[in-house]
Amino acid sequence: MHQGQKLLKVAVIYDGSFFWRISNYYRFTHERQSHLNISALHNYLRHHISAIENDGEASLCQIQEAHFFRGRFSLKAVQATRDPLKQLETDRFQDQVLMWAGVVSHYQPMNESANPPEEKGVDITLALETYDLAVHRHFDVVVLFTGAADFSPLVRKLQGIGCRVMIPSFDLPNYAKTSQRLIEEAAYVLPLSELIDGSADDEYEHLLGDLFR
Repeated sequence: MHQGQKLLKVAVIYDGSFFWRISNYYRFTHERQSHLNISALHNYLRHHISAIENDGEASLCQIQEAHFFRGRFSLKAVQATRDPLKQLETDRFQDQVLMWAGVVSHYQPMNESANPPEEKGVDITLALETYDLAVHRHFDVVVLFTGAADFSPLVRKLQGIGCRVMIPSFDLPNYAKTSQRLIEEAAYVLPLSELIDGSADDEYEHLLGDLFR
């Protein structure tokens, strides 16, 4: 290990609804026609963060935790849909994607009495769990995969205890856009949609193709 280098401890936190909106965009709308490969995304993040913080020593940058937060419908609600089998298959596919990538899932019951149904308590759970993990595991960097401005206080809290926050940003017209407030609060911003489309440069852009394999 060279002088000044250290082991970087990284956590990746997924706002599940935002992640799957992005992934579905690249699968069904974008020319890539593929879901995001989470394992490849983690590998890319390791290289990118190491270039910023550790002179490019990716072997000394480790993702120690990855967590996914989302609301989930009850079985009764799924059975009442037009095609319950399709919904159950979708849930199983998403669970497998997370399992293979070593991501821990956290599901909260949907508020099914609302019209339309809505997530309930997911944002609070994500924020509390993330802060608790950061305090006890002493992460150097937390990658927060969300676009919602509501998480700006979480970003400030994390950085207040010395944990830098990276926001992968997206600007997908009529589909999803990362909040400017989040971008302004974060220590690091990764313009991922621009990198994928080749409108931004990165020394590890050769790894971006793996995100869609």
